[in-house]
Amino acid sequence: MRAMAIVGAFGLDHLKLIDRPMPEPRHSEVVIRVAAVSLNYRDMDMVLGTYPFKFPLPLVPTSDGVGEVVAVGEGVTRAKVGDRVLGTFHQSWIAGRYEEDTPQLGGSADGMLAEYVRLDQQGIVHAPANLTDEEAATLPCAALTSWHSLVTESRLEAGDTVLIQGTGGVSLFGLQFSAMFGARTIVTSSSDAKLERAKSLGATHTINYVKTPVWHPEVRALNGGRGVDHVIEVGGPRGIVVMRVDPVIPRG
Repeated sequence: MRAMAIVGAFGLDHLKLIDRPMPEPRHSEVVIRVAAVSLNYRDMDMVLGTYPFKFPLPLVPTSDGVGEVVAVGEGVTRAKVGDRVLGTFHQSWIAGRYEEDTPQLGGSADGMLAEYVRLDQQGIVHAPANLTDEEAATLPCAALTSWHSLVTESRLEAGDTVLIQGTGGVSLFGLQFSAMFGARTIVTSSSDAKLERAKSLGATHTINYVKTPVWHPEVRALNGGRGVDHVIEVGGPRGIVVMRVDPVIPRG
């Protein structure tokens, strides 16, 4: 079967189409025929070698993908042949405290950019039936990160105000989740066209940070003179940060 792999060294020139043996499921594993993958910014960093951590090569990149189960190993109870499933980003992190050595698809473990992949049954979830393969493939990294951060950790509620930086995958999922919960949103971007698209997805307010480089006073003004309740910050060196903050009422 064919796969795309980073071979020999990092860089786009070293992303090669290779042949590999067809994977066979072991105990508690499934093999899926990949139908679609999605690209995250992390995937580009991984190929270019600019990701904060380096992993052994060759490496099949991309963390997110969807496909049909074509074979199951002994002991598999969570899926059957013919099911449409997604691979999870952290294959062995099911619950509890995060452990640094948990396998990451497209990082410490081969990813989804192959015709067939072998995954543990604990590292798959069933794809929503109402989504196309392309749509479903975007869920594991960006959508789950946004949901876990805003809803699980930051306790998003109706009436809250969420500041969303940028219009990447995590930000757009955060915008849609916020709108679904009845929260107000302020979206920043350098592109008026992207801000118009954000409005169509439910953004309450938008700010072009090129036209308004000092934009925090505008955020406060749009929120009635007080600070926001949550911030999705995607520009920091350590990646995505979602915070719940206590609104500050200005004196005077």
